Amino acid sequence: MRSRYSAYVVGRIDYLLATWHGSTAPGELDLSPVKWIGLEVLRAEEAGDAGIVEFVARCRVNGRAQRMHETSRFVRQDARWYYIDGQVMPEE
Repeated sequence: MRSRYSAYVVGRIDYLLATWHGSTAPGELDLSPVKWIGLEVLRAEEAGDAGIVEFVARCRVNGRAQRMHETSRFVRQDARWYYIDGQVMPEE
């Protein structure tokens, strides 16, 4: 999860696509102009080859602070973790 966040920060689309599971990966990825400013992992669980990470990522969009609260699903294949999908939580 942290490596994918870092890839978003520096705009590494190639890394994001390489760590996205083939069953759900988009063919292309276009990153919007966002300044990512922090990541807090709230929960990480592993059950065999499946994992869940709940996190809050903070960013600035057009100068305004925002946060994204998501629970992401991962799967391990060939000793590597791949992002499956995520559920964004509504703002409180």
